[in-house]
Amino acid sequence: MRIAITGASGLVGPPLVEWLTAAGHTVLTVGRGGGSGAKPDVRWSIEDGSIEGDKLSGVDAVIHLAGANISERWTDEHKRRIRESRVKGTDLIARTVAALRPRPAILVSMSAVGIYGNRGDEALDETSRLGAGFMPDVARAWEAAADPARDAGVRVVHPRMGVVLNRHGGALERMLPFFSLGLGGSVAGGRQWMSWVARTDAVRGLQFLVEHPQLSGVVNLTSPEPVRNADFTRHFAAALHRPALAVVPGFVIRVLYGEMGMETVVRGQRVLPQALLAAGFVFSYPELGSALRHELADGNG
Repeated sequence: MRIAITGASGLVGPPLVEWLTAAGHTVLTVGRGGGSGAKPDVRWSIEDGSIEGDKLSGVDAVIHLAGANISERWTDEHKRRIRESRVKGTDLIARTVAALRPRPAILVSMSAVGIYGNRGDEALDETSRLGAGFMPDVARAWEAAADPARDAGVRVVHPRMGVVLNRHGGALERMLPFFSLGLGGSVAGGRQWMSWVARTDAVRGLQFLVEHPQLSGVVNLTSPEPVRNADFTRHFAAALHRPALAVVPGFVIRVLYGEMGMETVVRGQRVLPQALLAAGFVFSYPELGSALRHELADGNG
C-alpha cells in the first residue's frame, strides 16, 4: 500500500514509518519542511491551509497524527495552538482526501482518551458518553473535522490514544529523571486512573486499523489493563529498581502546571479497547510491568 502520514516526526511517527516500511508498504511523509530535519515528501501549512495535494495522488491510506504538544502550560495562546493544529489540520487533510481521485480507502485521524473527561472509576468503552472540559471540547471538534472525508465515502477511524509509553518522549521521558533518582511518587492521592499504551502497541494498533476494514469510527487505542496512578508509580519505580516514596499533592500540580496538569495528571479515565479486542487485535504488552521494562530497555528507540 501507499500510505501518507502527518506528524511523522512525533513520538509515534518514526517507529510507525519504520514498521510500515518493513511490512512492505510505501510511506509518504506530510510535513511543514524547513529546518535541519529530514524533508517531507509532501509539504503542507496548516496556517495557510495549503497542501501539495497532487503528491498524494494514488495513496491507499492516510494516517493523520499531527497536533501541537499538549504537555505545556495551557496559556490562552497555547490552547489556541492546540485546538487549531488539530481542528484546522484535520479539516485540511479531510477535504484533501475527499477531493482525491481515486480516494484513499481509509483516513486514520487521531483522537485521544481525554475526550471522555474526568470520569472516576467508570469503565469507558467506545459507546460511553463524552466528557466536559477543554480537552473533551477540543477532541469533539477534532473528530468532527474529519467529516468531509467521511461524507465522501472514505472509511474514517478515530483512534482515541492513551498515554504512550516510551523513554524517549512523552510522559515517561519527563518522569524518568525524577524516578531514576528515587524521587518519584504518586500524585494527588494516586487513585486517578491512567489509560496507557506501550509505543510498540500504539504502532501495531495503527497498522491494524489500516489493514482491517471492519473497523471504522471510534476505536480506543489503550492497553486493556488501565491502572491507578499509585500502581503506575509502583511499577515504574520497580522497573528502574528505585524507591518511590514521594507524595505530590494535587495543589502542587495546579501551581506548577495549571489547567494542563489538572486535566492530564490529577484527573483521569479508565478506558478499555473493546473494539480492538473484538476485532482480534492482540496486545504485545497488555500488562504495565512488562510494557515498562520493554519501553525502558536500552536501544528501544
